[in-house]
Amino acid sequence: MTEPVVTAPQRVLVTGGAGFVGATLVRRLAGSGHSVRVFDNYSTGNPAYLDGVGAELVEGDIRDAGALDAALAGIGSVIHLAAAGSVVMSVADPVMNFEANVLGTFRVLDAARRAGLERVVLASTGGALIGDALPPVNEFSLPKPISPYGASKLAGEALISSYCHMFGLSARVFRFGNVVGPRQTHGVGFDFVRRLTSDPSQLRILGDGKQSKSYIHIYDVVAAVLCANTAEPAAFRAFNVATGDTITVTEIADLAVEVSPADHVTGADHAPVTLIEPWRERPIASSSSMKMIAGAASFAFANRSRTREAPTPTIASMNSEAAIEKNAACASPATALASSVLPVPGGP
Repeated sequence: MTEPVVTAPQRVLVTGGAGFVGATLVRRLAGSGHSVRVFDNYSTGNPAYLDGVGAELVEGDIRDAGALDAALAGIGSVIHLAAAGSVVMSVADPVMNFEANVLGTFRVLDAARRAGLERVVLASTGGALIGDALPPVNEFSLPKPISPYGASKLAGEALISSYCHMFGLSARVFRFGNVVGPRQTHGVGFDFVRRLTSDPSQLRILGDGKQSKSYIHIYDVVAAVLCANTAEPAAFRAFNVATGDTITVTEIADLAVEVSPADHVTGADHAPVTLIEPWRERPIASSSSMKMIAGAASFAFANRSRTREAPTPTIASMNSEAAIEKNAACASPATALASSVLPVPGGP
């Protein structure tokens, strides 16, 4: 038996709900009849992302215990998405990263404890948390983060596990891969298209172009959060939410050239430069056939099927949010994620 993480009708608090992932999740929750309250300081989010959505917006910082207590009044569960999400910024300002991701997560958890909530959902990370762990990588792999960002997310997972054991909370942790989709404001593919729009004569990439990453569309991420199996008795579960195949930076550059809105692209200069993130991020799940790269105003989707036991998932009209939300009841997104959302057994 499976059931969604949030069952109707509920009052749900979504921290970071005006952000890239949060706005799409809030739209799905509100569209499914849930009463949603968004708690966001708008440092990276934008309240305009939620225009027309029947959600209550509360401006506040997750490090403010009093503001959290007020925001959780009358709430049944909390989905914690608010975070400082940049690896590069975590290196430039590790104190900010710690305060937002470790202290902030602690504040949310302790406020949930005080409010008597039973369920907390945390957005974690895949590649940054796994770091230098040897492939193949899954939920059983020993995390070896090599950035302050990855370490802060691992600390957040540990805090949630301890609160489940000591204070009676139940929690689900979702380790997102590299997410692409509407409202994305940065990322390799997005940045490539933006650069080509400014200068279609060349495209500079970092390193030798052989670095590879795994990508997943935001609608699949939301489907995973809403459709994860919660029927087992374990109080704490962690799920990898990503694709199992990878794409190189050079392949992303080629796709960016194909979908660039520029009238003419004469070529790409792949001269190596200093690589900001010199490690190779590894895939964190076991199967998928879709690689998705963000463009400045639209998304290019290269269907790169590989031999696999499960049927190749088909996700139609992915660049039309209205089409996806119109068919929100369709089981296909959950089916597509069924082999990619893998549980970690265990609990108190």
